[in-house]
Amino acid sequence: MTRDRTYFVADVHLGLDVKDPAAREARFVAFLKNIPAEGTEALYLLGDIWDFWYEYRDVVPKGYVRVLSALLDLMDAGVKVYFFPGNHDIWTYRYFEELGMVKLRQPYKVEIGGTRFCLGHGDGLGPGNRGYKFMRKVFHNRFFQACFSTLHPWIAYRLGCGWSRKSRLSKDFEYEFRGADEPLWKFCESTPDVDVFVFGHYHVKVDETLPSGARLIVLKDWMEGENYLFFRSGTLTFGGKS
Repeated sequence: MTRDRTYFVADVHLGLDVKDPAAREARFVAFLKNIPAEGTEALYLLGDIWDFWYEYRDVVPKGYVRVLSALLDLMDAGVKVYFFPGNHDIWTYRYFEELGMVKLRQPYKVEIGGTRFCLGHGDGLGPGNRGYKFMRKVFHNRFFQACFSTLHPWIAYRLGCGWSRKSRLSKDFEYEFRGADEPLWKFCESTPDVDVFVFGHYHVKVDETLPSGARLIVLKDWMEGENYLFFRSGTLTFGGKS
């Protein structure tokens, strides 16, 4: 069977105690199990699959066994699984790669079935947002990561999960994508040789054509239901509840 299917998903936020986290995890596991492995080339996880993830050299978060098992089943069947660290699951060091996944850094360009994609989580791309970009550099800084690793996991996870609970997902708020005024839009418009941009992070569905003719897609989160993008034979299809 020809492997001509590619899937994209972002912002599942596993572990976030908002709108029934157990049901959200079950939906994600069901989605993974329903991917037709024999006909699928790749699955791209575009960041914030976990709401908070921090791994030590010898310690990783408990739980998520069914998620990891479903991902392993896909990889064992020959599906390539790629992941981008998001702003909530930045601190992935070796564990996912030891399982067989491939870590990518945004913006990542790849040609799939003759279509040129640019992929990533979407945070920090484009002009402006200096405060956020500074914070992002701190979170990615090896020295500060080493300092955080000196904390006992009991303390580190309570700090991290407490920070996550303050995110906009914990509030009754939906972001309004501002089109050409968005830094992400400006980044895409200034990036040549791309047919389709696919990101997450904004938690709203976006599907717009840029002045350059390229297509900008932002995937919605999984708070209310499953949301993913499916690519096959040059056609992009949204799946789940938008």
